[in-house]
Amino acid sequence: MGPPLTQAYRACKQRFGIMQAMVRTLEIAISKAAELPEAAQEQLGREILERIDSLAELRAALEVGVRQLDAGEGKELDIEEVIKRARAAHAKG
Repeated sequence: MGPPLTQAYRACKQRFGIMQAMVRTLEIAISKAAELPEAAQEQLGREILERIDSLAELRAALEVGVRQLDAGEGKELDIEEVIKRARAAHAKG
């Protein structure tokens, strides 16, 4: 019957007409992923879903920030302090 990713891809294609709107790069990626072993397909699928969830969370946070700015709740930032905090947070051991 085919690997799980191939089955899921076919189901999406049939149910939602996804192929018409799908970006060509994603089509290529799915085609290549369908050739991978089942375990690799599962791992790849989980990673893609995690990435999508992460992007959705970022979009939601940005929307909140834009609404706050629109409501006049923004404040001026000291860019040097922002850079300092970012460097401290991402400093390597």
